[in-house]
Amino acid sequence: MLMLAGCRTNDKNPGSGSASQPNIIYILADDLGYGELGAYGQKRIETPHLDALASRGMVFTQHYAGAPVCAPSRCVLLTGRHMGHAAIRGNDEWASRGEVWDYAKAVQDPLLEGQRPLPGDHPTLGSLLQNVGYKTAIVGKWGLGAPLSEGIPSNRGFDFFFGYNCQRQAHTYYPRHLWKNQEKVWLDNPLVVPGTKLEPGEDPYDEESYRRYTLRNYAPDLMQEEVLHFIRSNRDRPFFLYYATPIPHAPLQAPEEWIDYYVEKFGNDQPYDGSNGYFPCRYPKATYAAMVSYLDEQVGQIIHLLKELDMEDHTLVIFSSDNGPTYNGGTHSSWFGSANPFSSEYGKGKGFVREGGIRVPMIATWPGIIQPGTRSDHLSAFYDVLPTLCEVAGAGIPKDIDGISFLPTLKGRKQRYQNEYYYWEFPEYGGQIAIRKGNWKGIAREIKERNEVRFELYDLKKDPLEENDLAPQYPGVIEEFMGIIRKEHTEAEIEKFRMTPLGDMIQVND
Repeated sequence: MLMLAGCRTNDKNPGSGSASQPNIIYILADDLGYGELGAYGQKRIETPHLDALASRGMVFTQHYAGAPVCAPSRCVLLTGRHMGHAAIRGNDEWASRGEVWDYAKAVQDPLLEGQRPLPGDHPTLGSLLQNVGYKTAIVGKWGLGAPLSEGIPSNRGFDFFFGYNCQRQAHTYYPRHLWKNQEKVWLDNPLVVPGTKLEPGEDPYDEESYRRYTLRNYAPDLMQEEVLHFIRSNRDRPFFLYYATPIPHAPLQAPEEWIDYYVEKFGNDQPYDGSNGYFPCRYPKATYAAMVSYLDEQVGQIIHLLKELDMEDHTLVIFSSDNGPTYNGGTHSSWFGSANPFSSEYGKGKGFVREGGIRVPMIATWPGIIQPGTRSDHLSAFYDVLPTLCEVAGAGIPKDIDGISFLPTLKGRKQRYQNEYYYWEFPEYGGQIAIRKGNWKGIAREIKERNEVRFELYDLKKDPLEENDLAPQYPGVIEEFMGIIRKEHTEAEIEKFRMTPLGDMIQVND
């Protein structure tokens, strides 16, 4: 097992140095829906450790991801800029480099791996905390800069990185390699290309038909070991750990003991043949639940270690997800109620700015600071995380960001400052915009196809499923939302992320 080399320490007491600079652990699940934790109403999947975390801390009921898919959401999180100002506004595989979707070639050639890089002139949460003495690490999935580019974690504010650089490589949990800082680490796994189907004649009801998809080195196991080692190695200094776990993003691959547990609980299940992406799976429902419970178990191990090292009282832990649940890969989101009370099917979950696609769970614990067992309906989004954690750490907050710290809410105090509204624009899946102001939610869809912005309007207090379009009745609100676009949209530097009607609106306004 590859382990992190010993880190520098200082003469501060164990448990992280000072009350003014607590440790910060931010755990980001991948495609975990709003309704997939017991603390948020989940009935079928067991998450006792995260539920315990919720009982010891604060549950946020109106927290939003930065975007409805991976890379842009993470860009918003790390830069504090919403999607009208962010550099990365979609999942850009940087296809101009060559055959980037040829998995086998990308494994061998780092010039075909990874996504378009986050520009170097954008300070990140990592670099801002580095500036005030934090040891910083990301473990898990990066997706914001290909190997050999300016966007690798070590260039973007992180002292240590272990995991997937590339989102496409994360389409298997048994990859040929991971990255440790700038070194490619080869694993003891044969190459099984994502999308590999069962052989003709193989029995889809026979577990032996699926053995090729369960290999030797399970990436989340290796990541967890690095996480625990990083915590142990930095017990004597303040640290920021960004744990960007790939779970429970498809493919359906989980530890067998957890799969067996849910097969017994759920009973027999129809196999998934892989026709909707990723790998076939004998027990898709049991395997998806197994992934979530395995992640829950990992969170429990982290909390146990903090207690063991007498660090819990000096550590802020936040758990969230990068976007809503997916509709593909055999994940059965509707059966689990993954986005409950919202919808998770195609068009309303991942990839879309409906509530099911961007409203996400967030749990925060900080003993002695956050009141146990509290719930907050404070409206917040990923771009508020950067100023919040900067304020926690005593770091300077950049002026050119869009977020506002919710530290007062964490402390049980009234928010003196709040965002008047929240804004998303997303150039993929036809081009979309969402604006949330109070109970109003405006959505514009198919902007590229229509070549215009046409808002639907929903009252989320009365209509959380976004079914009754009130736009014809409230033209004044629509006019106000059009004005918000003119104020918040800047033309994307990357041409792929541009939506012509938005540029026209700004030009007219100027």
